[in-house]
Amino acid sequence: MVHARSWWRQREFPVGLLGAVLVALGAFGVADVPRPNTVAADAGLAWLSYGHGKTLSGIVFWLGVALLVLCWVRIGRLVGSPDSTIPLWQVRATVLAWAAPLTMTVPVYSRDVYAYLAQAQVYRAGFNPYSDGPVHVPGPMLDSMAQVWAATTAPYGPTFLWLGRAVAGLADGNVILGVQLMRAVLIPGLLLSLWAIPRLARHFGASPQQGVWLALLNPLILIHLVAGAHVEMLLMGVLVSGVTLVATGRHAWGLAVLGVAATIKITAAIAIPFVVWMWLAHLRAAGRLPDRRRVVEVFAATAGIPAAVFGAITVASGLGLGWLTGLGWAGRIINWLSVPTLVGHLITWLAAPWRAWNLQAVLVYTRAAGAAALAVILVVLWLRFRQSERRAMAGMVLAMLAVLLLEPSTLPWYYTWVLCLAVAFTLPPWLRAVVVAASTIQLIVFQPDDSIVLYQPLGLTLALVLGALAAVSLVRPDPLRLRALVGATRAPTSP
Repeated sequence: MVHARSWWRQREFPVGLLGAVLVALGAFGVADVPRPNTVAADAGLAWLSYGHGKTLSGIVFWLGVALLVLCWVRIGRLVGSPDSTIPLWQVRATVLAWAAPLTMTVPVYSRDVYAYLAQAQVYRAGFNPYSDGPVHVPGPMLDSMAQVWAATTAPYGPTFLWLGRAVAGLADGNVILGVQLMRAVLIPGLLLSLWAIPRLARHFGASPQQGVWLALLNPLILIHLVAGAHVEMLLMGVLVSGVTLVATGRHAWGLAVLGVAATIKITAAIAIPFVVWMWLAHLRAAGRLPDRRRVVEVFAATAGIPAAVFGAITVASGLGLGWLTGLGWAGRIINWLSVPTLVGHLITWLAAPWRAWNLQAVLVYTRAAGAAALAVILVVLWLRFRQSERRAMAGMVLAMLAVLLLEPSTLPWYYTWVLCLAVAFTLPPWLRAVVVAASTIQLIVFQPDDSIVLYQPLGLTLALVLGALAAVSLVRPDPLRLRALVGATRAPTSP
């Protein structure tokens, strides 16, 4: 039995904290430092980013990732044990402790935070970020972002751009300060998630400890969202808070919060239609069988409350709905984690012996087919998962998963859309192992310097093997039988 009082004596907590510190330190040599920047050179630490220094930084970084994954898997076994008595507050405290060092490092795995700052500079300078790209405001924010997005418009909602403009005003061109202030804006999403996820899990009869372990202690989430500073961290917190309020009977407040979530990133709106079935289920459970008039009122409120919040924020920002144009730029991202992109790759590969088809031309059709399939799937899910509150919640999770798999491009931090809601269910061990495998693989195939090895056979094979090993380790301790091997080497030999 895992007793509460012995938790802090377990090696997983301090070793995982050490892993987070190593990730934060190693990132200074291998991750996405601002451009141009002389802070490292002025401090005499420029050697960390090239030659042997970069190699050393890489070793430190990947050792930290390995320790985080190892400790996360071991904690997963502890909280997943039927006789575990680990209290929720200790798992929450572990999330905060592991996240703390990651708030003080350079952005990793992506330069998106620099793009947020550059778009905010556009807004601050009096331009409309929905029609004018970051190239309109030259400076260190523009120089530091991935240049493929330099001329593109913002795909984010007005709430996030408002927050970004405030950050840009305080940073006043200082990119390092801007990154830290942007993290300060996003971290409340983590805190909201720590509040909402246990409540959502408990409401549906799932383990709050397992929910926090799955969605927040996950190294994929911590490293990408905290160290990488992605908008999904804020979105996740607001989204799951809105759904939790709805699930616990505060329907109007929950819908208002979901309306705010949609003004951060429109993906959150996928959850709103399923609130209808949850609300009606609550009325039935209270013995108030809804008549036709009441059903119409619930439908109207579910559509009207978030729409009113969304509309008010949009009008107040003065930016309009230009983010719709920005959504199309995601098509520039190409990786086969998205099903339409994977199908496009397979078509061009299979046709290669007879005809050389350009991948971009094929993707036009496969992504259009994916969009059509997604529209049908979302409608089917909404209609079929209406019988109860639990069924509606399952439909919401599956809808988010469908968006994740069928949109034009998928990136690791998008998995928060599904994970923060899936905590409502007690996942079987095999499915939790799949989450462990996917999380581990994506920590490897996406590199800390914003490159990917999805198309490199050796790197991809290594990621798949290590992901499988982590997954097996969750359900079967010591799958490589290393303890037996060590015991055999230490056994005394007979004379």
